[in-house]
Amino acid sequence: MHDHGKSDGPVVPAKPPNNAAVPAAAEVVEERGPAKGNTARQTRPGHRAGEGVSSELDRVRRLARADRDVRFTALLHHLCVDRLREAYRATRPGAAPGVDGVSWHEYGVELEDNLEDLHDRVMSGAYRAVPSRRVFIPKPDGRLRPLGVAALEDKILQRALVEVLNAIYEQDFLGFSYGFRPGRSAHDALDALAVGIERKRVRWVLDADIRDFFSTLDQSWLERFIEHRIADRRVLRLIQKWLRAGVIENGEWTKTDAGTAQGASVSPLLSNVYLHYVFDLWADQWRRRHARGDMILVRYADDWLAGFERHGDAARFLTDLHQRLAEFGLELHPDKTRLIEFGRFAARNRASRGINIRPETFEFLGFTHQCATDRNGRFKLRRTTSKKRLRAKLKSVKTEMRWRSQHPIPEQGRWLKSVLVGHYQYYAVPDNINALQAFRDEVQRHWHHALRRRSQRSAITLERMHRIAERWLPPPRILHPWPNQRFDAKTQGRSPVR
Repeated sequence: MHDHGKSDGPVVPAKPPNNAAVPAAAEVVEERGPAKGNTARQTRPGHRAGEGVSSELDRVRRLARADRDVRFTALLHHLCVDRLREAYRATRPGAAPGVDGVSWHEYGVELEDNLEDLHDRVMSGAYRAVPSRRVFIPKPDGRLRPLGVAALEDKILQRALVEVLNAIYEQDFLGFSYGFRPGRSAHDALDALAVGIERKRVRWVLDADIRDFFSTLDQSWLERFIEHRIADRRVLRLIQKWLRAGVIENGEWTKTDAGTAQGASVSPLLSNVYLHYVFDLWADQWRRRHARGDMILVRYADDWLAGFERHGDAARFLTDLHQRLAEFGLELHPDKTRLIEFGRFAARNRASRGINIRPETFEFLGFTHQCATDRNGRFKLRRTTSKKRLRAKLKSVKTEMRWRSQHPIPEQGRWLKSVLVGHYQYYAVPDNINALQAFRDEVQRHWHHALRRRSQRSAITLERMHRIAERWLPPPRILHPWPNQRFDAKTQGRSPVR
């Protein structure tokens, strides 16, 4: 059934988030055309998403794409046993168990019975979310990041529901949003940023950070945002159960009135929904209404950057953004938010003002971005491994090496090889070969030191260490193409100007 009746008004009653709710027209960085249909209308209720349709989520996608105002009233039936089984298989087998203590392998001994039981409890409303187990992991700046380790069944169910909800929200999210979305990666965000800076008239970069976003996110606003699209009360109750399940730390249960646990499978999607309404729609509308010059936007989860041609645009955007975030209980981190002169004209403009210091740099997704020139003296964006990330990684390698110090050399070598290969896979971008080589050299130095400490009778000479490193430590090589090459290949055919 399809109910095309008009609703009495927007779902969010109090402070409507939608001065933001006007959709993207054309994404400045990606140069994508406007979405089909009028997304500025009031939300329509009543569509039943895919009931009795063999193509399952394809029908949900088509409905969501065709009408950006439709609300889906029947989604829970998509959480079938087959989808739960796929979610189980996609869950990492070696992940730490939650407070229930159930491991992936233990659950799989009677997998079909367990999944049938989980499915029955979900459909009957008897399912209960389990509190997350709170752990802390070190951040590159030395602070600790809280993570919530969910129980296995919660992981399975969350992963399955995310797949269903993605069929809807992937039709809504804007082009400059990249974090934790199907078919998009951190390198896609990095490519878009690089292309935007090099092809648009970017002279200023706003490098900003939302303070403690995941722990301060307002759950009541989140629920209202979700209700713009989701009208299935059973799905809404599932999300509420996860948000309110609380955390257990040192055996003590704590209620969670705000935020969404980092580490939970559903958290990336929920945070994207929140920022879609609070930041993305608003920022895109601001750009079209107020920017007098070029402006680019790139967001990866709660990390984002904005580039501006005009300083006045940048300053006004920052002022307005403070007010916008405050409406939803968020604030920018004062020590991590700055407006810097950057881009192809930065060095020349600074020199004309008598400033002979090189333009400032900024960090985004593990890379330090610098103004540089090519062999012909033309501007280019150079990206190198963030020193904070590099130090943190070397520290973790050194710590792990102590634990493995008595293992046979081939075993240590295979592990270190996997460390280097993983590092190269992310950081091996053009212009970063020196940082890659420095990382390999430091790994070799730490390994040599560890081997010398464990064997005082047969010292490992530099010559022998060199042979060991040649055997086990692969040399660095650039694995990623130039940003414009990959960006153009991925966006070809979707741009209205190509």
